[in-house]
Amino acid sequence: MTNTIDRRTILRMAGASAGTAALVGATMSGQAPARAAGGAFRHGVASGDPLPDGILLWTRLTPTDAAQPGSGVGPEAMVTWQVAADPNFSTVTAQGTLSTGPARDHTVKVAVTGLAPATTWWYRFGYAGAWSATGRTMTAPPADADIDRLRLGVVSCSNWEAGYFSAYRRLADRGDLNLVVHVGDYLYEYGTGEFDAGGTVVRPVLPAHEALTLADYRIRHALYKTDPDLQALHASVPWVITWDDHEVANDQWSGGAGNHTPGTEGDYADRVAAARRAYVEWMPVRTGVDEAIYRRLRFGKLVELSMLDLRTYRSQQASGTAVDDPARTITGDAQMSWLKNGLAASTARWKLVGNPVMIARLDVGALPAWLLGPLGKLLGIPENGAALNADQWDGYNADRNELVNHLLATATRDVVFLTGDIHTSWANEVTTRATGGSAPIAAEFVVPSMTSDNINDFLGLPERNPLSTLGASLLRATNKHVRWTELDGHGYGVLEVTRQRCRMDWYHLADRTRPNSASRWAAGWSVGVGSSVLRQEAAPPA
Repeated sequence: MTNTIDRRTILRMAGASAGTAALVGATMSGQAPARAAGGAFRHGVASGDPLPDGILLWTRLTPTDAAQPGSGVGPEAMVTWQVAADPNFSTVTAQGTLSTGPARDHTVKVAVTGLAPATTWWYRFGYAGAWSATGRTMTAPPADADIDRLRLGVVSCSNWEAGYFSAYRRLADRGDLNLVVHVGDYLYEYGTGEFDAGGTVVRPVLPAHEALTLADYRIRHALYKTDPDLQALHASVPWVITWDDHEVANDQWSGGAGNHTPGTEGDYADRVAAARRAYVEWMPVRTGVDEAIYRRLRFGKLVELSMLDLRTYRSQQASGTAVDDPARTITGDAQMSWLKNGLAASTARWKLVGNPVMIARLDVGALPAWLLGPLGKLLGIPENGAALNADQWDGYNADRNELVNHLLATATRDVVFLTGDIHTSWANEVTTRATGGSAPIAAEFVVPSMTSDNINDFLGLPERNPLSTLGASLLRATNKHVRWTELDGHGYGVLEVTRQRCRMDWYHLADRTRPNSASRWAAGWSVGVGSSVLRQEAAPPA
């Protein structure tokens, strides 16, 4: 039996222990996309995974009132799609038709090819004489293109019952993003009242019970896609996404999940298959062999973005010195080889990694065993310290060491991890025994939850209360590679990548429970080319 602690318990424990210039020719400026549409295309439009010559487009058709998500009923229907060089569609560059029906929950996904690179495009879908909302997207620049800047919105942990998606609206309203990266927990599987806003359901989910079946997950995805702020951001800019655990069940691993009980909730493999099928139907994401979601996208000579899947292949969570076991994995062998080889071989200036759970060490209560020598082994302390959250890379030390050692051996620099999951904000330097405590091999920027509970929510305290502030100070004092952390705010990140630096700015919402909440700048940290040492930044110009 393993002794694991889920994320919500960890956050409670932490609280208690505390006592543009854009792509050349491809900026997202211009006419804003239409707002949320009703009628046949009531779930909006979306685009994702841009390539130099193509883009993936998505929508969902409701051909009749009976053809509701998850219902399994409704007619087969032909949907028209168009891509144009202008928002008025006076110059249609590509178009076609696609059949959809109840077998795919009336979703529509089109992999458009033959487009010019580094270009802004507008797209729409048509059915029975009516058009969807207009979406705006962009193709990536050629792999050998010299570009000066890329600006990304970075988001995670968007829990419907815990608040409104004002963070999406704030990002959509910027008008200067080239891409949105969602690093997991796009939706939550819980039944209503099981994980809300500090004990208050801001808006109830559908279905009201925990999502278990294909119909359940389809209905849950559909509910999220009715949110006007989510629709606005999807229609404004292409997304690159990956999943974490809540797209299936909390603390998911390859053979089960903390939030799955086989005796009462059915076969786990059936649940995973249902959740994955609904996800692929409802999300603008490309999948590979065996529907693998880990993949790599290139943006000129400036950026290569590797998106990880840290749930499908991982071993079950463990505790104590078991976290050092080299037989345990968070990536799986094939994905680890793909990641190591891809990072080392990349010719891009910056190697970004979409990383669902935190990779930086978080030592609690003891120094790492590698600093204590034989005494650490005698005391039973894991190699990289007592792990507060074994669901993160801290629970899989051998995989983290393998990756870091490979980066060292190949002299691979300028790696930046973009992370979510932990519901709080962090600027970290990645160190292990091999790097030593003062020579980081990579940087990590962790964005807060959009709406999911964090420290102050669990404690029932206001934001920036003395207890949370003390907790953040203690975490930094005992983890020198943690350069900054903030434990209360909800919001999003904006990453600006130039040839000389990667800079993350954190923005926190005034009130996640209020529609159209304002946001404020919380902090800015950057890493310069050729170095993994973080630097604090002043607020950007208003």
